[in-house]
Order: sequence, then structure tokens, then C-alpha cells
Amino acid sequence: MSNAKERKHAKKMRNQPSNVTLSSGFVAERDGKHHFGRGKPSQPQKQELHSGTSRQWQMKMNPHLLPESDVNEQSSSKTMFKKKGGWKAGPEGASQEIPKYITASTFAQARAAEISAMLKAVTQKSSNSLVFQTLPRHMRRRAMSHNVKRLPRRLQEMAKKEAEKAAHQKKEHSKNKCHKARRCHINRTLEFNRRQQKNTWLETHIWHAKRFHMVKRWGYCLGERPTAKSHRACYRAMTDLCLLQDLSYYCCLELKGKEEELLKALSQMCSTDAGLTFAAVHCLSGKRQGSLMLYRANKYPREVLGPVTFIWKSRVAPEDASEDRQLWIWLHPTLKLAVLEEIKTTCQCSEPVKSNICMPDPLLTPAPEDSQAELADDKISKKRKRRDDGVVSRPKKTIGDGTGDACQPRSWFSPTTRIVVSDLTMEMNRFRLIGPLSHCILTSALRAAPVHTGEEDAEGTPHHWWTDTCRSSDGLSLHRRQEAVFQLLGGISSPAEIPAGTILGLTVRDPRVNLPPQRSRALPDPERCQGLEFTCEEGMCTGSWSCAHWKPLSDHTDDPANEQVKQLLLEGVPVACAHSFIWDQDVCRSVTENKLLDQDLNRMRSELLVPGSQLDLGARESKIPILLIQQPGKVTGEERLGWGSGWDVLVPKGWGMAFWIPFIYRGARVGGLKEATVHSQYRRSPNIPGDFPDCRAGVLFAEDQAKDLLETYKRRPPAKRPNYVKLGTLAPFCCPWEQLTRDWESRVHAQEAASMPGAQETDPRRLGVPCVPKEPCQLSNEAGIAENQPRKPEVTDCQAQEGTKVAMEWDASEDHVATTGSQLCVVRSRKLLKQLSSWCGPSSEIRRAPCRGQQELTRNVCLSILDDFPRALVWVSLSLLRKGSPEPRTMICVPSKEDLLQLSQDQSYHGPWESRHSDPFKSLILKEKEKKKKEKRQNGEHRASKGLAAGAPIAGQEALTQGLWSGPLPGLTSHCSRVLLGFVTQGDFSMAAGCGEALGFVSMTGLLEMLSSQSAAMRGLVLLRPPTSLQYRFARITIEV
Repeated sequence: MSNAKERKHAKKMRNQPSNVTLSSGFVAERDGKHHFGRGKPSQPQKQELHSGTSRQWQMKMNPHLLPESDVNEQSSSKTMFKKKGGWKAGPEGASQEIPKYITASTFAQARAAEISAMLKAVTQKSSNSLVFQTLPRHMRRRAMSHNVKRLPRRLQEMAKKEAEKAAHQKKEHSKNKCHKARRCHINRTLEFNRRQQKNTWLETHIWHAKRFHMVKRWGYCLGERPTAKSHRACYRAMTDLCLLQDLSYYCCLELKGKEEELLKALSQMCSTDAGLTFAAVHCLSGKRQGSLMLYRANKYPREVLGPVTFIWKSRVAPEDASEDRQLWIWLHPTLKLAVLEEIKTTCQCSEPVKSNICMPDPLLTPAPEDSQAELADDKISKKRKRRDDGVVSRPKKTIGDGTGDACQPRSWFSPTTRIVVSDLTMEMNRFRLIGPLSHCILTSALRAAPVHTGEEDAEGTPHHWWTDTCRSSDGLSLHRRQEAVFQLLGGISSPAEIPAGTILGLTVRDPRVNLPPQRSRALPDPERCQGLEFTCEEGMCTGSWSCAHWKPLSDHTDDPANEQVKQLLLEGVPVACAHSFIWDQDVCRSVTENKLLDQDLNRMRSELLVPGSQLDLGARESKIPILLIQQPGKVTGEERLGWGSGWDVLVPKGWGMAFWIPFIYRGARVGGLKEATVHSQYRRSPNIPGDFPDCRAGVLFAEDQAKDLLETYKRRPPAKRPNYVKLGTLAPFCCPWEQLTRDWESRVHAQEAASMPGAQETDPRRLGVPCVPKEPCQLSNEAGIAENQPRKPEVTDCQAQEGTKVAMEWDASEDHVATTGSQLCVVRSRKLLKQLSSWCGPSSEIRRAPCRGQQELTRNVCLSILDDFPRALVWVSLSLLRKGSPEPRTMICVPSKEDLLQLSQDQSYHGPWESRHSDPFKSLILKEKEKKKKEKRQNGEHRASKGLAAGAPIAGQEALTQGLWSGPLPGLTSHCSRVLLGFVTQGDFSMAAGCGEALGFVSMTGLLEMLSSQSAAMRGLVLLRPPTSLQYRFARITIEV
């Protein structure tokens, strides 16, 4: 018998009882032929012959064979299977010797031991499988797992024990076992409220969850992108139609107090050098919305907090200066904590204003009355009951911030400045409509609230505030004016024609009442805007929708009958029309509490005599105060001005879905976070918070993004992922801005110390200043050499002494930076950005024409700039000259003189190639693998593991990842053949421009050095190289202000 069969037989026999063995006579007489009955041994007899001759009988008959029993058993098992074909059933496998007599007591003891051993082996589980899993596959049934009677009777007892044992380990089943109970409205509301304890849901969450890929970000559950392919469709909606977004996750901070005190406190957090402040005239009157960048108090231009938008409440009496003002500041949720703490510090608001009643959240547990009502309803065999005699309290849906603690204060008061700071997060819904059809959708979905005539029962209506407004002549006339201005919007072809940030307050009807039966697309009404019937031939415009997307309406309105539209386009909405009752918290609370339920509204609609007719609710119809805010869209540069403009709609909480569905039924396409990023990219504006590297929120966002990208990279095998070390990409998952600015300072300092040794003594400020165009620049010489490490120039003794002086000055400047808190910052000075924008043009004469007051690019100008901004980044936009599609973290590099010369000679030249780098970490990884294999072969697996754990690991071995640079990064600027200038943060193929476009940051020191070394015709050209490619491509850099 082969060794495999012997091992198989030994495996079968290893579980046999220790007191069962084969007799010696079986080995001696295995060739004999004794048959039972008709010559064929039966199965039980054969089994007994195998193990029936017990050791007791052997000890009694042959006591001298006791030590050799195991040897005989092994020899018998070896010799029995020497027959060809293995073990055969028949007389060959049976014992040939039968004892002449037995002792009953001894024989019974032996059999009893065997039976007990057999029962133990049967009852004891040898695996983790269940009883019904031990059956053959043809006998298994699916119902056996939960119905014991489906099993054979011999296994039912064992299955019952397993079921009882598993029942104790299982968790308690939910009380709502059936699907019908889970879908019950009360139970769903409780379940949804429970699921909002960790991440806040927007009011449109259920609608988004069915149609979008949901992500958990910033403490909210938000829709990232639609499940359908809609990238181009969303772009077309933003360009020609309308895109709808839910921005209710944005946070709102409210400040109340005297105007002088508010401006005095907030002026410390902004600067007029970066643009308008809170004291802008149009914004202070409440007519426009403003936007600015907040900094820590008196820390401009560093320690930025983030961008915000603000709205002042218009004065009731414009001449009254002593009136308390109200200010809303809207900001991203990642900026809320830092901005709130800084505002509380500057406004000296330290005393929290707590509510009088601090109650726990009653929405998560049903009231006792609810449980009694449910028990009473169970006895009655009715599915749904409607009670007219009394109101049954039910768990309400969580509206607003469900994650916040109700006992925590949300308002703070200052006893010195009398300023109150309140957190109004999730107290309002904010929807954004983007595109030319925004006006049509707003005017068709919303209707101005009807005036209360006084004939209805004023006491029976819950809207007392609207009744009081209609009784006032001033309030009634203001409502008429707002309604007239709102109707004029329907005839304007684009929101970009209205002044940026225009605010319009309005009180509207319940938009669910005039909901169309089917989804349709709202189109402009030509009757609302007269005088637009022109022809497009010979330079005359028809005023049609296709040719008036982003053209000012003032070009079409030559008819004197349209003076109101002209005034609206030139001056905007009057200050008085910016008033809205949404500023009053009591009115908003009343509107939210007295909202008519959807099921009641649908029931009344079903009871109409004529299906589809207009539903008249009378005095019970809700009146909702809203606020319309114009979003300007693209306002920088000279191309596509006004693209992406639209309207923001502020709605009280609880009314989100009531406005969301009517907007969709009028033809609005819904977008998510991805569409918001595309919108900001096409507007060439920074995206929050990823495009703010000098902000704390931007740094945390970059770290989380780099961590996710690294985990995704490590999940792929080394052969299926790019080797960034060989590609020369030091930071493929993040942008090291701090090291980039430091490297540029040290690079320029080294060049100045090597090229101008005599000038260092007389002009110490030249440290870190780029060369003048007349002087030779070493940038092009170094850029043409493909080296992985920067060169170390040889210096003489005199140069070494002068270099020591420069190094001392460098250390002094570093100490100054450390003491003054000078860190990384982004240039946001409008004056400086205009200056840099004029220098980035390809021809200085053309660029200098519109701004003749700009200075020339000289050494003194560079000195003054770098004194104010030693380590600064500049926000730039890039447009590829040829093919190519940039991606995030693409490297922006400085082209060499040879690259620019070849481009001027060959216009079809795409760009140079980067030479492939060597990977020193790969050899270390291979050596370590060989070492492990060698130790494993020599000492075995156990010793190898012990020796590997006890041995000292190589430095940096744990952090080694094949394809990534390990340890501190070397010089960023000189690691590749082309000098690194910056990184791209947003990039893709632009469907608006028809080529690849990108947005990013560059070092201002490197930008000044590059511009100073380039000729006027080639000024502003850079090279772009993606992290996974070796191909450089030419692009033009522009700075838009």
C-alpha cells in the first residue's frame, strides 16, 4: 500500500478507543477464508471482527503479547492493505480465528467501554457545524434551520438543544417585527429621529437618499452626486436651464446690538485692503449681500478664519441711527467653531443666555398618552382612525439641529457692548437656484400671499402677524411693492443682469396649493417684459432665449414703456423692499408650528368636486416669509462674466420639502456636493474648505483627504499602482505648501549669495529677492539639467565669509518670523493682485493699457512686496495651450529657456518629458525580503519569526511603502528637471472653454522670479505635469481679480 493510503487509514483509526485493538491471530491468519452464513460476512459482524477481539481476551489468552500489541496492530494494518486496489470487503478483511470460550463479565466490561466511547464520540461535536449541516446535501432542507421537525427524529433532540443555546446568545428581537409595523408612520418617525442623533439630516434627506450617493461630512448626511449619469446634464442646467442645490447645512450666526458697537468689533476681523468690509454702504443699508474674508483680530494678512457672506437687516426708519441692528453671517460648517469663538471674543460676549425651560428631547420616546391610544386602537379592528373630538399627540419629526443638546446655550450676551450673538444653525432652509431659468422657476412656483380683507374670522386664523400687517397701510403698501418687483423678475432673461447681491423680501402663499399635476419646464413669459420684439439680422437682437443668456437686458430695453425694468437693472431692488418677516423669530416659529400637514392637504384635495381644480384654503392657508438673495456668479476676469449666477431662497425651518418639490416640478435639476465643486471651478473661485491652505479648516480637510487617498493606494498591489518615486512625484496625495515657500526662499537666497557676493554687504534686504531681468538668472541653466538633487556650488574663502554673513541675516529673519507669528498666507490684497495680474500678461503694452497706474517689475518693487509677504501663495488660474486634462495635485513648474525657444520655433510642441527617476526604496524592500527568505530557510519558520521580532529593524522600515517616498521630503523645487512653482487644487476638462483648465496656488517668490526671467512675448507660460505622468504640457497662467 502506498504511503498516502497508509496515512489515510491511520487518520481513520486515530479516533478509535484505546481499549480496542486487533488480535495477533488476525495478522497471522489473514490469508485464511472463513465465511459466515453463505460465505459473505455481514457488516455488523465485520465491524465486530475488526474491533471485537478485545485486549482483555488477549491478556487472558496470551499475557506475553501485551507489550507488542501496538506493533502487531501497525503490522496488521500495513500487511492487510498490500493487495492491489487497496482494502477490499470480503473474507480477506475478516479475522480467521474465533475464540473457543469467553468470560461473560470480562466481555461485557469490554463491550461497555466500547459503547461508552462510541456514544461519547457521537455526542461530542468535532466541528462548528450545526446538526442539520451534518446531513448529506440531498437530505437538507431550507426549513430545517428554523423548524426542528423537518429533521430526522434521531437528530431532533440535539437540534432543540442547539436552538435553545442560540436563543440565549441572540439579541432581543425588535418589537416591530413585521414590515407593516415598521412602515407605520409613528415608528418611522421615531426611527428617523434616532438615526439623526450623530449626523444631522436636512429636511430633504429622504428625497436625496433615494436618488443620490450619500456621504457623512461635517456632521451632516449630504448628497454627494446623483446615482444617474448627469455630469453634462448638470452643466447644461447651470448654463442654459436651472440647477437646484440644498445649502441648508451652511451655518448662520446672528449679531444684535448697536451699529457702532458691531462695526467697531467686526472691523478688527477684516481689512479694507482685501476688499469691502461690514461697513460697505450698500451692504450696511440692507440692500445687498456682502462677502469678505475673516481673520483673527488684528492679524491680517495671516491667521485667516475663512470666507463668509453677511446680510444686514434693513432699517425700519432709515434716519434713526440709535436703532438696534441685526446682522446675519453665513459660513461653511467647518469654519463655524473658530469664527464663533473669535466673534464672541471681539464682541466680549461671555455670558450665555439660557432658555427658561430646559427640557429633554421628547421626540425620541412616545408619550404615555400615545401608548394608551395605541392600546385602545389595537382592540378596534380599524387600520387608521381620524378623531374629530380630540387631538392625539404624536411624535414629531426632528426639525433643525437634532444633534445639539437642548440644554446648551445658543446665545451669548455682552454686558459692556450690549451685543447678543446667537447661533441660528438649521433654523432656516437655504436653497440655491443656478442658471438663466431661475427667474422663471421662482415666479411660476411662488405666488405672493393674498391680502387679508378682514371678512374672514381673524380670531380663527393662526396667522395673526399677517392679519396685523394687512391692517397697517404701510405694511400693505410695502407688500404691494414687493409683489410688483417680484413680477418684474419673470421677464428678465438672466440673474446676472441684476446687481450683485440684491436682496428681495417677500411673503408667499403655500407653494403646495398651486403645484402642477405633472412635472413641466417653466419658460420665460414674454408679456412680463415689453419691448423685446427685435430681429437678430444685421446686428439686431430678437431677445429670444437662445441669444439672451448672459447679455444685459438694458441692451434690449429701448422702449420707454419698460422704465421699471431699467431702473431695476441699474439700481436694483429698493431698500424698503428688502424687508422680510423672516428676521422675526416669533413669526418663523408661528409659521413652522401652524403648517398644514401633507396628509390633510391631500385629503382636502381628494374631496374636491372637480379633480385637479384649484384648492381654496381661505384663512387656514399658510403665509410664509422668505428672502431672495441674488448670487452674482463669475465676477473675476474677462471671460464668461455672469456665468453661474442665480438666486438663494431662505425659507423658515419645517418648510423645506414644501418648496423643494415645486421647484423640481417646474424643471429644476438637483445637484450635490460634486456639482457645487464644478460650479466653483467654472467660476474660478476657491472651493471651501479645500482651497484655503492658510486656514485651519483647509489644513484638516487636506489631511483627511491625503489619508483616504493613501489607504486607497495601499489597497492596490504594487504592480497595479503607479510608482511615484520613479515618476519624481514627492507628494502625490497632498500639497506641502509650507515646504514649498521655504524652499523658494532658500533657493533664491542661495542664488543671490552665489551670483552677487559684493552686493550682500551693502543691501542686506536682497535676501530672498528675485533677480532683475537685466542680470543673469540661473533658473534656466539649472532647469535644463535633469538632476534629482540640488547642486552644491563650490565657493572660495571670501565667498564663504560673505555667505556666513548672509546666513546670519537669514537666521535673523527666521527669528523675526518666529516672533511675529509670520506663517504661510495667501495674497488677498486687491491692489497687489491687480499688479501681479498686469505682470502675468504675454505683452506688457496690452496689459498695461487698462491700468496705466501699475508699476514696472523692478528690484525695488519686489523688495517691497516680499517685505510684506515673505512666504505667500497666489491664487492663479491656468489654461492649457494644447491637449491635456489637468487633475488635482498636478505640479506647476517653471519652463526653461530651451523649452520656450522650442515652443517659439514649433507651435505644435506639446512640452518636454521628465526623465524616469531611480527608486532607492525598492532595493531596500527587496533586500529585506531576501534576508527574510534566507533566515526562513536556515532556521525554519518558528525561529525566523522569533529572530525577526527580536532583531533590530532597519531605520524607517515600518514606514516603507513601495512606490512612495519615505521619510522627510527632499528639496521640492529642485527634485525634478523643471523647477517646481506650485500645485493644482482643482482641474479638469472645461466644457465651457473646450480645453483643460486648472486652479491652484503658486509661490509668490517663485512667480516673481519666473516673470523677471521671461521675455515679454513668453511671459506667463508655465508647465503642468500630473502626478502619474512624465509629460510636461504648456499652460498660461492668469491672475483674475
